[in-house]
Amino acid sequence: MPPLALLYDVHANVCALEAVLEDARSAGADRFLLGGDYALFGPLPAETVAALRAIPNATWIRGNVDRWCADPEDLPADDEVLRRAVADCREALDAATVEELGALPEQLVLDGTRYCHASPVSDMRSFMPTPSSEDDELLDGVSERLVVFGHTHLAFRRTRPDGVELLNPGSVGMPLDGDKRASYALLHEDGSIEPRRVAYDLESAVRALTERFGDTAWAQRSAKRLQTAQA
Repeated sequence: MPPLALLYDVHANVCALEAVLEDARSAGADRFLLGGDYALFGPLPAETVAALRAIPNATWIRGNVDRWCADPEDLPADDEVLRRAVADCREALDAATVEELGALPEQLVLDGTRYCHASPVSDMRSFMPTPSSEDDELLDGVSERLVVFGHTHLAFRRTRPDGVELLNPGSVGMPLDGDKRASYALLHEDGSIEPRRVAYDLESAVRALTERFGDTAWAQRSAKRLQTAQA
């Protein structure tokens, strides 16, 4: 069976997405797990969602920014930068798309693997590359031996002492681990995991962000993150 491509945190970066899709298909993938955070903080929200919708055999889950866009009342009242970013994203998408993304399932289990956006208990609280005292709480009630998540934009893989494997494929659209290349992973039929990094036209993405959203604080922050791959 062809591998399953794990694509998380695209963040409206269709330039990175297209490069990843080409790489995944060249590696034989014909199934895709889309892990949330599709259209916020990047240059081309509508174009990115359209490209994602065109992927055949794709399974979607919801990220925290998809929830925020559908329900801005969930946003922190004092974070004006975030509120402006959400407003700009909502304006770039039609109302039906905003509602559709917000209504996606928060997590699911496929073939014995649990897929969530940040962790099984939250779309905001997540795992880090090194073990944390919160890990047990974040896995409360989970029986699957492999948990795949994103949110932090940090690609890593580690196995807990109890044998549960934690996998973050990294971010397609905005990596924050110091490597500017788009990040994703392939899950093979035998259970092996293949992390992959893909170079793409970063400058075109930054240019599109500046042209579309100008000097807004959130766009400037996103441009810096794209250029440095640092938070």
